[in-house]
Amino acid sequence: MPGGPDRGQPTYFLPRREQRVFRVRVPKDWGDKQLTWTLTVNGRTEKVVAQLLPSEEINEHMMMANGNNTIEFGEEVNANKPPEITLAPVTTAGVTAPLTLTAMVTDDGLPKPKPVAPPREAPPATSTADGRFLAQRNSTAGNRERFVGLRVSWLEYRGPAKVTFETNPIVVTGGKAVTTARFAAPGTYTLVATATDSALTTRTELTVTVK
Repeated sequence: MPGGPDRGQPTYFLPRREQRVFRVRVPKDWGDKQLTWTLTVNGRTEKVVAQLLPSEEINEHMMMANGNNTIEFGEEVNANKPPEITLAPVTTAGVTAPLTLTAMVTDDGLPKPKPVAPPREAPPATSTADGRFLAQRNSTAGNRERFVGLRVSWLEYRGPAKVTFETNPIVVTGGKAVTTARFAAPGTYTLVATATDSALTTRTELTVTVK
C-alpha cells in the first residue's frame, strides 16, 4: 500500500534479462523506508529490497550509461531529447484475428544517423599439406548490423496467455510504426510500447480486452 496488492507488477515475464520493466511510484514523504518486491513462482519465493538514494537521480542519460555517471557525453548527446510516442486507440480484439497496433512517433533528429558498414566477407578456408582444413576464424563476429534511427518495440506486460507480435521491433516510417498482435486466449492484456532513437527511450502502455 498504497497502490493495490501488486502495484501493477508484470504478470507475464519474458525470458533472459529484461531491464527497467517494473517501476514503482512512492509518495514524496517516503524518506528512508524500504520497499520489498516479493515474487513467488513454482513454489519458490524471491525478494528484492529497494531504498531511495537522495544523492542520485536516475535520468535517461544515466540509464543510457547503465548507471555510470562518470561518462562524459558529447554536445549532441547532451542535447538529445527522448522521442515522443502516442498509440492509436484499439477496439476489442478477438483470438481469431490479429489486432493492428499503430504507434505515432516524433523525434528531434538526434543522434544523427550514421552509415552502417556492410558485413565483411569471411576469408577462404586454408588447408594443410595433407588436405585437412584448418580451423577458420569467423571474421564477421562483432560486425553485426547496428540499427540507427527510430524504432518501436512491443512487449507483453500483463496477460493470461502469450501475445505474438508479427514484427518486433518496428522501424518508424513516415512517423508511424505498425505491427499486428495475436492473442492466445481471451482476457485483459497490458502491452508496453517503447520508442527509441538508438540512445534514449520513451514507453507507454496499452490495455486490450480480448474476447
